[in-house]
Amino acid sequence: MVGRDLCAALEMREEHVVAVTKTALDITDAPAVRDVFRRAMPDVIVNCAAYTKVDDAEANEHLATAINGSAVEFLAGAANDVGALLVQLSTDFVFDGLKRTPYEVNDPTSPLSAYGRSKLIGEQAASRAQKHVVLRTAWLFGVHGPNFVEAILNQIRKGTNQLRVVHDQRGRPTYTPHLADAIIRVARLAHADEDARGILHYADNPECTWFDFARAIVASAGADTTVIPVPSSEFPRPAIRPAYSVLSTERYQRITGVHSESWEEGLREYLLARG
Repeated sequence: MVGRDLCAALEMREEHVVAVTKTALDITDAPAVRDVFRRAMPDVIVNCAAYTKVDDAEANEHLATAINGSAVEFLAGAANDVGALLVQLSTDFVFDGLKRTPYEVNDPTSPLSAYGRSKLIGEQAASRAQKHVVLRTAWLFGVHGPNFVEAILNQIRKGTNQLRVVHDQRGRPTYTPHLADAIIRVARLAHADEDARGILHYADNPECTWFDFARAIVASAGADTTVIPVPSSEFPRPAIRPAYSVLSTERYQRITGVHSESWEEGLREYLLARG
């Protein structure tokens, strides 16, 4: 989702983009990584590759860590070889969800899941790049991949009259074109100014629960479907989710001078794009 929206946003700005697919580059292959970037000589490397099957990662932590963690060390080395800025995308899952106020960039991390642990290793690996940004985000939805919005719409299309959705997990949904714009904004600043580097958070506004989000999707789609709030305990899953993973975007706003966009507006755009 993010990679395709980011490429589109960069091409609209007439930036030169080299989009390397997983069939063209195995990022867990260190020599291949070095070779690709020595040939491309980029100014900025954005890592949109990730193992994102959160529940499957519980049984495949070694694989998740190889892709989300160890491979980032190879990217950091390649960035140093060519003098590039590395932008590593990370996640709200590096936090345990025990706070009840938005997570700041310097708050202690304590992931609850294999996926979260693998992404935290990736953050640590990215910091080995002399020029780097770790951009944490959350609850992504976009037209180029499976996501919560599409899951709800699929239930509506099936004629489901009642949807049971968890009400005790709170975060900030993020439309991937909005994230793409944020990545570009941050990368331009951080490439030139070391004060804009390090860890930042970007997520759309406002915060909500999955229940709130589902209800907004149903309303925006004009569906006659009832959304019922239920606790997470009704949907036991292999990976534990943080109950509260609202990311503070204060540092992003301070550095860029731009406020986060609205996921509600993103939802409207999504539905128009989906037809």
